[in-house]
Amino acid sequence: MLKYPDIDPLLISLGPLKVHWYGVMYLLGFLAAWLLARSRSQRAWSPVRKDQVEDLVVWAAFGVILGGRCGYVLFYNFDKWVADPLWLFRLWEGGMAFHGGLLGVIVAMVIYARRIGQSFFEITDFVAPLVPIGLGLGRLGNFIGQELWGRPTQSSWGMIFPRDPEQLARHPSQLYQFALEGLLLFGILWWYSRRPRPIAAISGLFLLCYGVFRFTVEFVREPDQHIGFDLLGWLTRGQLLSLPMIIAGAAMVSVALWWHRRTRIASGSGK
Repeated sequence: MLKYPDIDPLLISLGPLKVHWYGVMYLLGFLAAWLLARSRSQRAWSPVRKDQVEDLVVWAAFGVILGGRCGYVLFYNFDKWVADPLWLFRLWEGGMAFHGGLLGVIVAMVIYARRIGQSFFEITDFVAPLVPIGLGLGRLGNFIGQELWGRPTQSSWGMIFPRDPEQLARHPSQLYQFALEGLLLFGILWWYSRRPRPIAAISGLFLLCYGVFRFTVEFVREPDQHIGFDLLGWLTRGQLLSLPMIIAGAAMVSVALWWHRRTRIASGSGK
């Protein structure tokens, strides 16, 4: 059995000022996105200039925070919000959802693309490889905060979380997500986007890979206690929300590659 490292979820506590590791991970994620975007913006085919990167990150940050909060409220705690509508604005009480953050970023990128005169998918293809580092850091924040842990396990890598009232050995599913949604997804997208690709292919690959990784980890992640399983006695809310991503991502990659091949054949370069 693995021993949970003794890490205080609070990084700084000075009177009323309390800085949690989870919030710091968000800031580091945005910083990483900014640095990577500046690097990518210098490529000849980049749709975003170096002087436009700061605005891009600001728009994306608003999309992540607003969308993530709204998604958490609507997808996971709708009844609580109906009973207390102002709870939506009490961000200090915690609660963010990736799928809501994704929708928020999509809306933000629609607006941003129009502002700089680029197509939506050109911008999302640019942004997609910037996202996984922030996702991975967020999962580390979940691990340090002892939240979203896994289901009970008899495996040798099971871990007892001090805050778990049942004190069961559980899958450290936050670390699985860190490895898959953070490190592996970043490696795949950064490698694939190292040269020009058919438009929407990178965005589709992000949706497909994240959806598959999230769907897989949900098998060992503890479902939300107030929700449980949504369908068939084993499908969780996270899996149901990931299914449209898998379908849309696979369709986008297939159509992008098919259209690119068709265009090359029509022009004579693919014969």
